[in-house]
Amino acid sequence: MNSTQEMEPDYPDYDYNTYTNIADPVTPPLTDRDSSYIYLAIINVIVFILGVAGNGLVIWIAGFKLRKSVNTTWYLSLAVSDFLFCSFLPFGVVNLVKDDWIFGLHMCKFTSFVMFLNMFSSIFLLVIISVDRCVVVMFPVWAQNQRSVRKASVIVVLAWIISAVCSSPSVFIREVTFHQGKNVCYNNYPEGSQSVIVSFRFIVGFLVPFLIIISCYLVIILKLKINQSANSKKPFKVMTALIVTFFICWLPFHIIALMELNNYKDKSILQTGQVLGAIFATANSCMNPFIYALIGKDSKNKCCALWSKIENAVEEEDQGTTQ
Repeated sequence: MNSTQEMEPDYPDYDYNTYTNIADPVTPPLTDRDSSYIYLAIINVIVFILGVAGNGLVIWIAGFKLRKSVNTTWYLSLAVSDFLFCSFLPFGVVNLVKDDWIFGLHMCKFTSFVMFLNMFSSIFLLVIISVDRCVVVMFPVWAQNQRSVRKASVIVVLAWIISAVCSSPSVFIREVTFHQGKNVCYNNYPEGSQSVIVSFRFIVGFLVPFLIIISCYLVIILKLKINQSANSKKPFKVMTALIVTFFICWLPFHIIALMELNNYKDKSILQTGQVLGAIFATANSCMNPFIYALIGKDSKNKCCALWSKIENAVEEEDQGTTQ
């Protein structure tokens, strides 16, 4: 690369580092530390607080308060994924405020890995839940006899292993360089690899899972329509809300990634899109506990208790699926 050539903006991980694949770093693509970075830092702090507290509460309820079941295994794993991601948000906050990566190479790689681990594990778990519900609806007797916590735990472990493998490119492409008196954690894509990695993340971490989820939903809807049972629809409302929320939060991120991959010319739109995509993707990790609280049935004696609402939501899903 010519040392005088201005670098093109890079599709970032959603830790907001927008430095490109550079062999000779000269000029960062986005040098202005405008108010959007302050907003990002504030949003990160809010998501961190809500995400750690909310998902921690779900982990406590699903892991220790409720009886072990297949459904609580799914929701416990979702909460662990979001809790893990939220726990690493302070690194991004410090980086945004200081405009300097002070945590070293290994943490540069690991924070990015954890972020994509959250993305892949969340969508894979939603696929697992959808397939599980589809099987329950289509083959209720078989599901009653074959579904077990042990099998569910094995499936969750496999999902996490596959998610870790899918997230591994971050370990190889993330680098730290010293530029204009500051340390920069950036994506150093080997030649020709950016399109492969971005496309893989979109196809495997978004498109294919949602095609599977939609297929499961069509089967479930047709079956329920035949049964004409209102009660049989109850165990799917939390799952539906989780899937819709994930879709809304992650769609902007992938759209911007694909726009940049196709050399979209308007850099200001890309920068704004990166900020919005980062906000939505980050916010998704703290929303699930509120979905449980808002959708779960109220307890007559504890109608305002968040604990009770989350517990009722998970229990209702579990009891409805069993029925």
